[in-house]
Amino acid sequence: MPSHAHVKKLTPNSASKMIDLESVFNPSRYSRMSDWVSRDLDLADIKIVPLAADAGLRRYFRISPENRPTYVLMDAPVEHNDIKQFKYVANLIRSSGIDSPEIISENTAEGFLILTDLGDKTYLEALNVNTADRLFDEATDALVKWQLASKPTALPEYTEKILLSELNLFTDWYLGKHKGLTLQDTKLTALNNVFQKIIARNRSETFVFVHRDFMPRNLMVTENNPGVLDFQDALYGPISYDVISLFKDAFISWEEEQVLDWTIKYWEKAKKASLPVPYDFGVFYEQVEWMGVQRHLKVLGIFARLNYRDGKSSYISDTPRFVSYILAVARRYQELKPLVSILEHVEDSPSSTGFTF
Repeated sequence: MPSHAHVKKLTPNSASKMIDLESVFNPSRYSRMSDWVSRDLDLADIKIVPLAADAGLRRYFRISPENRPTYVLMDAPVEHNDIKQFKYVANLIRSSGIDSPEIISENTAEGFLILTDLGDKTYLEALNVNTADRLFDEATDALVKWQLASKPTALPEYTEKILLSELNLFTDWYLGKHKGLTLQDTKLTALNNVFQKIIARNRSETFVFVHRDFMPRNLMVTENNPGVLDFQDALYGPISYDVISLFKDAFISWEEEQVLDWTIKYWEKAKKASLPVPYDFGVFYEQVEWMGVQRHLKVLGIFARLNYRDGKSSYISDTPRFVSYILAVARRYQELKPLVSILEHVEDSPSSTGFTF
């Protein structure tokens, strides 16, 4: 059993300042990128078309050379992205037998990568009542492959410090910045005690490779479903993490009975593959639920930060989905009652009002 994290309220610092995306992705950078691609692919005239926006400080384009396959161009400024880690995890995930982009060419000094193109159709777009069982079955097949490839030293560990820093995003960005809420000492202590309990539960699980964003928006419909994207932040962490990420997503919700059914099917596959899931499904599902609370609190904080710091306003409208996820679970566990109290209070209050609770 791991020791409890030392819970400390983080104070917002310079990281809270708005990031000037126009400065990061300025016209001269685009010109350098375009010139490099033309030289690298030996093309005088090249068509570069923007693709969907990314939550991180990255952007993507499709390259369409004449009479050649299309490619995806990733623009990831090195001041804000770890290109070496992206390359490392890309090789790791492909070596586990999962379909993911292959790096065709690279300019690591600038942060430009040319990748194979997995197409346009995400799981998020393809999922419906008729396709969900098949797509999730294929996704959990891939997840089992990824977890079976796990090696303790191959990826950084999902430490208590990381889990805590993620939980503090909820306190600082969602409660503090988005809801204008300042917790009094007794309430802050109660919330931090909840954080301790969440971290202890998460850290009590067996560890495997964790993608950290194994959700329908990052899974592509390919010949070898699924094609997996956005893997660069992978860690060695709790086995339930990617399961809850897949079934309780940021952009699509399912009835709890359906989530339970898919989770049972994953658990049966994991047992058959000799992955270290608990023998008792009830124990495993508790792990899934507590891991979900940690992830969903983190996501509330991240979506608020994207809005206020990064100027990306499209995510904040999905926060009620996560509040619902959290409350549905937290109301079942006595240890999480202080969290229920805070959320029920703040969700009844206008987000623009600042107050002390």
